[in-house]
Amino acid sequence: MPCRNALRTIAGAMKSIECQTLREFELVVVDDGSSDGTGEWLHERARHEPRLRRIRLPAPGQGLVAALNTGLAACRAPYIARMDADDIAHPRRLELQAEFLDAHAEIAILATRVYAAGHPPGPGWRRYVAWLNRPLCHEAIVRNLFIESPLPHPTVMMRGEWLNRVGGYREFDGPEDYDLWLRLWRAGARFARLPQVLLDWTDHPWRLTRTDPRYSPDRFLRLKARALAEGPLSAAELVVIWGAGRIGRRLGRELEAAGRPADAFVDIDPRIIGGIRRGRPILAPEELPRLITGRRAVVLAAVGVRGARAEIRARLKSLRLREGRDWWAVA
Repeated sequence: MPCRNALRTIAGAMKSIECQTLREFELVVVDDGSSDGTGEWLHERARHEPRLRRIRLPAPGQGLVAALNTGLAACRAPYIARMDADDIAHPRRLELQAEFLDAHAEIAILATRVYAAGHPPGPGWRRYVAWLNRPLCHEAIVRNLFIESPLPHPTVMMRGEWLNRVGGYREFDGPEDYDLWLRLWRAGARFARLPQVLLDWTDHPWRLTRTDPRYSPDRFLRLKARALAEGPLSAAELVVIWGAGRIGRRLGRELEAAGRPADAFVDIDPRIIGGIRRGRPILAPEELPRLITGRRAVVLAAVGVRGARAEIRARLKSLRLREGRDWWAVA
């Protein structure tokens, strides 16, 4: 990581733990083979700040998950927060999150709202950040769980007991943070988000999420399909994918791979209604009530057209299907 970014992040975190209410906090920095002066700066600073600990991985270059789990194992406090080197936290971020967790014992993972920073954000990034910042309570966050990752990793403060309960971060060929949210959700953890904007979240072309294949849309969709198959779809008698286009086709493929293929598709395009998608019939929306009546059905709304999700939500609500139980939005 660039030295100036790493040191800026560490210095900002040090300012946070210097708050009176955070006297018992410490900052653990995992050094995965830095060669840019960060290690020397940390060594000198730790001489004057006992709450700063630098841990060097025995074999440099082990990667993010190894560094995360090493830091997690070294943490002794009940709350654990993390940041990336290119983000900037509000000075009171840790204080406000700790106060909230102290007052809400039922919450396991607490995020904050973010400001879109870095290169001039495009319209897609701005829409994503606006969507991300909207849900605050557990129920609203979970309803969005299969659309995108609803919690920016650099904003979260987590209860260590919950991280240890699910085994920490998993080393595999996919997004480690989104995988963690899904496993925590299935284990019964509850999420929340503070309404304050407490992090400048930096976007740039060389972010890992834009350059590393582990964070590709296909890897995310594979995780979603597996979590759906093992969770909400496991007791369903009928699975319907609303959307026979690109997203619906890909979702159908991944559900098959996860062992719970869809039983039917729904679409509004008259050119494909009555056809077949992945060996399953494509039905008109008007046929859905007859199909699901008297059966334990789950509908997966997988349409990427802007505004379509709101229309689908209204239709499914009229059928008395509850979002987050009887139907889920998937992207």
